[in-house]
Amino acid sequence: MNASTPPVLPDHRLAAGVARLALRYRGHFCPETIQHVLTDSYDRLAAHAHVRTHLVVLAEHLTTERLDALAHIQGAPGTGLPRVLFVCSQNAGRSQLAAALLAHRAAGRVVVSSAGPRPAAEVAPVVTQVLAEAGMDLTETAFPKPLTEEVVQAADIIITMGCGDACPIVPGRRYLDWPVADPEGAPIDVVRGIRDEIDTHVTELLDSLPAT
Repeated sequence: MNASTPPVLPDHRLAAGVARLALRYRGHFCPETIQHVLTDSYDRLAAHAHVRTHLVVLAEHLTTERLDALAHIQGAPGTGLPRVLFVCSQNAGRSQLAAALLAHRAAGRVVVSSAGPRPAAEVAPVVTQVLAEAGMDLTETAFPKPLTEEVVQAADIIITMGCGDACPIVPGRRYLDWPVADPEGAPIDVVRGIRDEIDTHVTELLDSLPAT
């Protein structure tokens, strides 16, 4: 990425995000690099958005995740916690369930992210419902995200969930495939079963990680 000639911001409101992120990442990334990543994040999300009301906010969240991953790759001081990436095709169902369940069960033991090669416009409402039934609310940062190079490169464990040939292959990573049914269009009772099946996988994953 060439940070010497930043692109024109596609939305004037993004300038405030550049300023906030420049303060957060002072000493790590220059404002030009931040503007490149933020503009690219906005464009990627806009390509799949049905409603653009919150697009600026979501682009800033995505940029933060990408910059954190890039800082990790570059060896910036950090937590050193295992980083787990869940990938499903649209990042609207299985991978969102898995990320939410792992973040809840791990209680800070891992860094969790999710993405998809063909992100949907929104998280499936039934996913939000079955997580709420289990006492978990999706955060404002839980939205379908595109699969980006930084997040893939930063992951220690990549868990694929039905994305086929579109799933990334990076040497030196631990790969797992969880063959879980797609909740899209399924009755609520079926989606509850999918949630519980993923939760079992999450428990097994946590048991396999080194104790901290």
